[in-house]
Amino acid sequence: MKSYYTQLRIDELKYGLPWLPLSLKMLFTGYLLAIGLGLLVAGAQIMLTHGMADGKFGLSVDDIVYSYYGNREGTTIEAKLNGTMKDKAPPEIRIELIKWARKGAPQKDWDNGIHQKIQDHCVLCHNQSSFLPDFTKLETLQSLAKADTGESVAKLTAVSHIHLFGISFIFMLMGLIFVFSIGIPQWLKAVIVMIPFLFLILDILSWWLTKYFPGFAWVTIIGGFGYTFASTAMWCISLYQLWILPKILTKSPPPYTPPAEES
Repeated sequence: MKSYYTQLRIDELKYGLPWLPLSLKMLFTGYLLAIGLGLLVAGAQIMLTHGMADGKFGLSVDDIVYSYYGNREGTTIEAKLNGTMKDKAPPEIRIELIKWARKGAPQKDWDNGIHQKIQDHCVLCHNQSSFLPDFTKLETLQSLAKADTGESVAKLTAVSHIHLFGISFIFMLMGLIFVFSIGIPQWLKAVIVMIPFLFLILDILSWWLTKYFPGFAWVTIIGGFGYTFASTAMWCISLYQLWILPKILTKSPPPYTPPAEES
């Protein structure tokens, strides 16, 4: 009788990534290339948003703290103008807007020039038709001229559920392709396909913890690097076995010699 693991080995040689029909290889490759590009763009987006929270390019612990816990020494407007929005207005305009925000964003200054400066530098993106706060209304800006407490609970809830649903689906399909790889022990495959989900949950959980306890910002960085490393490994191994490994191996699976029957 062939053992369970012997049968697994036979199936691996018959249905592994190197031996898939061309149509499946093209399907898997198209998905992997699109997802790979998407992950690169997502990384760039993180660097240009959270990575600029402290006003300096590059992701740091301070960026995570300012994004989720906030910079409570100043207003939300000030934090944005010194961080992710730093390049959206000249220094003299930013300084004037920061001073106005520190005074509580009074109506008098709004009518005497601040309104026009907001129109010139902010309303192109912050308007009624966008998903961003509407800066055509003074009330919106006055609500942001308070201590910066980071992301709101409402926004964290929305972003959390979007990431959990969307990224989990990406990892599931990438893992499904990866499990067809050959030459990797089954236990190791199981560990690798599970790692992205565990680190994704850790990453999302750390946002909420950092919202109230800034010391957990390190966990956010660890979670992000964890699922990035695991998904990158699956991506590289899958593409390698789809196109490069078949040229190294023989064009057909090696002949299988069954073991002697157990008495």
